[in-house]
Amino acid sequence: MSTAPPHLVHLAVALDGAGWHPAAWRDPAFNARELFTARHWAKIVSEAERGLLDFVTIEDAFGLQSTLLDGPDDRVDQVRGRFDAVLLAAALAPLTSRIGLIPTATTTHTEPFHVAMGIATLDHVSRGRAGWRVQISGRRSEAAHFGRRELPVLDFADRGHVQELFDEAADAVEVARRLWDSWEDDAEIRDVATGRFIDRDKLHYIDFTGPWFSVKGPAITPRPPQGQPIVAVLDHGGVGVPYRLPARAADVVFVTPHDRDQAAAIAAQVRALPRQGAPLKIFADLLVFVGADAAVRKARLDELAGAELSSDAKIFTGTADELADLLLDWREAGIEGFRLRPGAVPADVKGITRGLTAALRRRGAFRNEYEADTLRGLLGLPRPLNRYASPVPPQALPGRLS
Repeated sequence: MSTAPPHLVHLAVALDGAGWHPAAWRDPAFNARELFTARHWAKIVSEAERGLLDFVTIEDAFGLQSTLLDGPDDRVDQVRGRFDAVLLAAALAPLTSRIGLIPTATTTHTEPFHVAMGIATLDHVSRGRAGWRVQISGRRSEAAHFGRRELPVLDFADRGHVQELFDEAADAVEVARRLWDSWEDDAEIRDVATGRFIDRDKLHYIDFTGPWFSVKGPAITPRPPQGQPIVAVLDHGGVGVPYRLPARAADVVFVTPHDRDQAAAIAAQVRALPRQGAPLKIFADLLVFVGADAAVRKARLDELAGAELSSDAKIFTGTADELADLLLDWREAGIEGFRLRPGAVPADVKGITRGLTAALRRRGAFRNEYEADTLRGLLGLPRPLNRYASPVPPQALPGRLS
């Protein structure tokens, strides 16, 4: 498996409707009638692949977008509504060939068996380019859609409640990982002559029992091409135990520093956490307006929105060369990759895929072609061994299917 040289910057784009500015759908360059169409998403993801980006993430949640922390705000001047991210990624997979696809799926009200099969299926149909952005759903208004548990009104000051949701998410990921391993790589025989389709000795119960889930397994989907699809987590470090969920459960962590010193401090904090397996890949999130006209475009959108844009991530407004300099500066501080949130599409996606990548390439810091066929390969992560595969006789293995 070839991988990108370590001096190259990893780049990803976070996709959310018309862009991350709440007035982006009103930009004259955007066709709002296309937002809820496959054509819109196909064009944007194809552009990201044309720019040789590592992956795209797709936002999702169980509630409508809102300016309130918990509950709808009843505004009609901003985009409301989304596609299901996992289903959308599966539709985009056959339209792309090399870029990674990481949809968001929440854990709080979703059975991990269901999510695991969806992501495994995505990995099969994309031939090894799938990931899962794990997200909790802590809002009382979202719990009301399901009626299976009651949650208090979300308050990030209630660290115990939020940490419990994070711990539940870690268990959900562990269930998914075990399910992905419950079929050994060569469990499928498909021998027409003998009539044997599978080797039942190579399918395994996972027998997971925890505070939130009791899952027997095995999976209904064969082991994914990557063995384990990429798991990613956004963690601001300010709620619960900082970065504990990604350290326990993820391959990639998205962080939100606002300057170089914060970037260095966060990178050091993440790397100091106890962890099993490969080190976490640290990606910084930035909300970006890229191009010579970036400041003018952002000011026009702020005027349409009636307020200056604010964000949990640093907001960058400037040229591709200025953004390239910032990213390389933060890379020296310990950040390996960047997940860029385009302020408006298509302008800022093209600013990334055509302007920024060219600026980085001039500095010898971005790829000229895809160097791997899988998302793990692009990120320089090895394909994990199957935890249930063993050289001992199958009858000696606990949890073997009979």
